[in-house]
Amino acid sequence: MLDTYLAASARTGRFTYGAPRAVTVSADGSRLLLLRSTGPADPVERLWTVDVASGAEHLAADPLALFGGPVTLDDLPRAERELRERVRLWAPGIGSYAATCDHATVVFVLGGRLFRVTQTVASSPVAGTGFGNGTTGGVSGGDAASAIGTAPGDADASAGDAAFAVRTTVDELPVAGPAFDPCPHADRVAYVADDAVHVTGIGRITPADGAIWGRAEFNAAEELGRTRGHWWLPDGDTLLVTRVDDSALIRRHLGDPARPEATPVAQAYPRAGGPNADVELYLVRLNGLTTPVSWDRGTYPYLTGVEAGERPVITVYDRLQQHCLLLAVDPVTGATEHLAGFADEHWLEAVPGTPCLLDDGRVLSTVEEDTRSLAVDGVVVTPPDLYVRRLVGHHAGGLLVEAGDGDPAEQHLYVVTLDGGAKRLTPEPGTHSAVVGGGTLVTTSATLGGIRRTANGRHLTDVSDPLPHLGRPVLARVTEHGLPTAVVYPRDHVAGRPLPVLLDVYGGPGAQVITHNPRVWAAKQWWADQGFLVVTVDNRGTPNVSPDFTRAVFRRFSQVVLDDQVSALAALADRHPDLDPTRVGVRGWSFGGYLAALAVLRRPDVFHAASAGAPPTDFREYDTAYTERYLGLPADNPDGYAADALLADAPNLTRPLLLVHGLADDNVHPLHSLRLSEALTAAARPHSVVTVPGLSHMTPDGVGERLSAIELDFLRAHLRP
Repeated sequence: MLDTYLAASARTGRFTYGAPRAVTVSADGSRLLLLRSTGPADPVERLWTVDVASGAEHLAADPLALFGGPVTLDDLPRAERELRERVRLWAPGIGSYAATCDHATVVFVLGGRLFRVTQTVASSPVAGTGFGNGTTGGVSGGDAASAIGTAPGDADASAGDAAFAVRTTVDELPVAGPAFDPCPHADRVAYVADDAVHVTGIGRITPADGAIWGRAEFNAAEELGRTRGHWWLPDGDTLLVTRVDDSALIRRHLGDPARPEATPVAQAYPRAGGPNADVELYLVRLNGLTTPVSWDRGTYPYLTGVEAGERPVITVYDRLQQHCLLLAVDPVTGATEHLAGFADEHWLEAVPGTPCLLDDGRVLSTVEEDTRSLAVDGVVVTPPDLYVRRLVGHHAGGLLVEAGDGDPAEQHLYVVTLDGGAKRLTPEPGTHSAVVGGGTLVTTSATLGGIRRTANGRHLTDVSDPLPHLGRPVLARVTEHGLPTAVVYPRDHVAGRPLPVLLDVYGGPGAQVITHNPRVWAAKQWWADQGFLVVTVDNRGTPNVSPDFTRAVFRRFSQVVLDDQVSALAALADRHPDLDPTRVGVRGWSFGGYLAALAVLRRPDVFHAASAGAPPTDFREYDTAYTERYLGLPADNPDGYAADALLADAPNLTRPLLLVHGLADDNVHPLHSLRLSEALTAAARPHSVVTVPGLSHMTPDGVGERLSAIELDFLRAHLRP
């Protein structure tokens, strides 16, 4: 690449290589586990253990030594490749790990091989509770702490300065086939191989009945926040294991036109309005005895959370996610007891960590009215100015939550007590998140000045490259809806010189862009420095403003999101006189790609060129759990689905449109762009298409930067910056 910023971004994994991620805390709070590479040009993540008191760290496992080189996608079992795609993880080293709560045993896989790390430290840890990936709640839990992590973490820190008395041994365990998703308990490790659950020293413990045992189905991992399919119960003799039958689903095939001799990959896909996978849950003993967990699966087909404690608890939703049950599971009979039920006429937001069962048997949940509050047995316990975003766990005599408190671009840490008290822990403006355990607080603080991560106030080691520049967004709330917006000028801009506009947008449910993450603004600053006034708008439908703000897209996406983008641009033009409304381009990926294509197809009077990456052009072809949550069933809302589909708009295209899509995308299948291109061709409407063989919905390893260079040439040609 000729562009220095894009080259540096590609080389450093968008300035994340060398930054710690996937942090877990031991039950006694004395140690951390985390993943981090050795420097800004090294993508291979190692496993490190860190002494909280001193900050000293120890390399617990090096995948290059264990595996003999980087772990490529071709080395991964298909099940692990699919999970990594679901959680948007690209890591040629140790992608994830699971540990016992005292961190004495850590397990991970490399290319289907299973490794166990045994750690001995000077002082024996106290056994306690870890917080597993895909659990129901964050305040009570099972035996293992898991760290999958969707993206490299962010921190600024210096290395520990004291010796750390720890002895580590790493051994490879024999497996029945390419291993996936291991989980330890005492001296046993459960793992998945060939769609079955195996336990080391015992063998296969699930039946050979043609079903998929022990791993999350597409909807659970992609849309519902559950990435696991098996959990140890505390007795060490029993696991809770999912059984998935996806035989009723349609099969989509992903081939590689650049390698026509390769066999296409068949994917069981839950298309909106069609059948879902049939998901069951079983108690499975080490002797192979299976007992079904019983609940009304016909009404509540989605299993979204499993908390495998002394009293197992599960969370289930109905298909439209308007009703939810919290159920206790009898660990002997599999019978379930109703603990609580929740309902919403729009949809229930799945707030991480909730609902869950408190130690005294009461139910902790969220209530959405003017804001989102924590409630105990239905009684609100948080102040009215807090907008709860995540329950982290127990800390400092209360519950630690991540919450907004006025400005949706900010997120702070609060300790909430059940008598209604709340103490803010993060005074600095920014977006703060946390991990807790045993009295230790690990925070990640993203501000417009940078990112830092600390454990009990001590910086964690970060050897990533600093951002070459920090973006300078001008933030404002505009229109009668209070839309969060940001404007970024070129750093060399001279006032009075009109600039073409680049609307750089996402706009879909579940994702907020206007935050204090400096990496977001560094990338947007690069676009601005190419000669654009870069505008970003979080339209209605995006999260963390208010429940009504988010619910505005109920049963129809297109009208609200497009109207809000147009009205925000008009409001910003009044505030920024150098905004040239005669040259407005728009770019986005995924839902942002949909919005970009929508903009030029339906509002060519406002938008003059669009780059649409991986756009879902017809939500009738997208998945059930996401689409039906907002739009309902296609049979019940045919007008809404038709209004949101773009193919019928093809004859109306009068502006330049670039479609970009990876041909290995199993989330937004390439059919979406290809069918729109087909419709545009049939209508004799000129457009451009870039398809990338082998590319999924992610754009790692420099692909995103190369695509940005292509987009830049396209936008320069049509907007004349």
